[in-house]
Amino acid sequence: MNINKRAICAFSTMALCMGAMAQSGTNSPYSQYGLGVMSDQTAGFNRGMNGLGLGFREHNQVNFLNPASYSAVDSLTFIFDVGFSGQLTNFKENGTKKNAKNADFEYAVASFRACKNLGVSFGILPYTNIGYSYSNTGKISGDATNIYSNTFYGEGGLHQVYLGAGWQILNGLSVGANFGYLWGDYTKSVTNAYSDSYVKTITKIYTANVTNYKIDFGAQYQFKAGKHDDITLGATYSIGHKLGATPECKVIATNPATALADTVAYSVKNGLEIPTSISGGIMWNHNDKLKLGVDYNFQKWGSVKYPVYSETNGTTPTYALSDQYYLDRHKVTAGGEYCGDELSRSFLKRLRIRAGVSYATPYYKINGQDGPSELSASVGFGIPIINSYNNRSILNISGQWVRSSAKNFITENTFRINIGLTFNERWFMKWKVE
Repeated sequence: MNINKRAICAFSTMALCMGAMAQSGTNSPYSQYGLGVMSDQTAGFNRGMNGLGLGFREHNQVNFLNPASYSAVDSLTFIFDVGFSGQLTNFKENGTKKNAKNADFEYAVASFRACKNLGVSFGILPYTNIGYSYSNTGKISGDATNIYSNTFYGEGGLHQVYLGAGWQILNGLSVGANFGYLWGDYTKSVTNAYSDSYVKTITKIYTANVTNYKIDFGAQYQFKAGKHDDITLGATYSIGHKLGATPECKVIATNPATALADTVAYSVKNGLEIPTSISGGIMWNHNDKLKLGVDYNFQKWGSVKYPVYSETNGTTPTYALSDQYYLDRHKVTAGGEYCGDELSRSFLKRLRIRAGVSYATPYYKINGQDGPSELSASVGFGIPIINSYNNRSILNISGQWVRSSAKNFITENTFRINIGLTFNERWFMKWKVE
């Protein structure tokens, strides 16, 4: 298969993955808030270290977490990486437990060396996920015969395709950028119904459609810290901006006896946006065997407004932007990787062992209270694929535990299996036949 055909196959796979993204990657009730649950912007090898990677420069992996890393891609290869996940989530609230499970496409990315000191990458990956369906019932205070029910449903999320480049401008110093197209939509609904046929059923439906850009900049600086030790400093900056979307809210009041409904529609022009994001990290590399690192990410959600429907007795209902909805988000990740000798003929020496932990603060409020914080940990392996024609591809497998919790709210414990397959072939090598 020639290079053009292989490139076409890569693009075709990504096109199929775009269709797969229509499926929700979460069952979390917390995805009803804001733009949904934030997705990991990482590939298979990063996920084994729980998303670590700002300072990592890999010649055989696509590290789209920091576009400056593309300059380290091997000059002889075309790398194609695709990832999937499956998860089981346990929900606990007031002594009640429930389980949910789902599987999801995670990403499809590719990278190659365009010319000396310049690497290029392109791909598709999720940005946020929305997916939930639950209900509760109860008795109205002072009325033992009238029972109410609340039903919550939502689906959708945002996705992105990107084209990026990383350039080593000086010895040890690289810069890069990802230019992305962000798109997606969501539908969220809340239905309040009553057993009393004289009480109207109220349904609120929230919708929005997004098509806009996303730009991320990155830099890495690598230097010697000893005869067998290297240190790499990494940093990224993502531009925050309005998304140009017009979120809508429809309030439908239905008479259960007659099925007649009254609908009032609200909208907020240019009512959604993404925050400015700043990240920094450091990675220590000992003899190309042991790599340890720490990343910090700051997302300035606190300055972002979000459309909120409010209704107070005696006042006209409103659907307007509020600056009291979001919170600045902080995330710290630490982890590492060990590989005995990636060039060895021994399978065990080429095996990559990874681990990492993270802590993240919430980025939104629930009824005026801070939302759930997130504690997570992962363990993973990079398994070399060795056959008669290829010994450079890697199967990345990791297991991850994520706990989302907040006082007086649902506690989530998610157990996730991530699988990423990195195809790495010498596409650009000229073979000589003797």
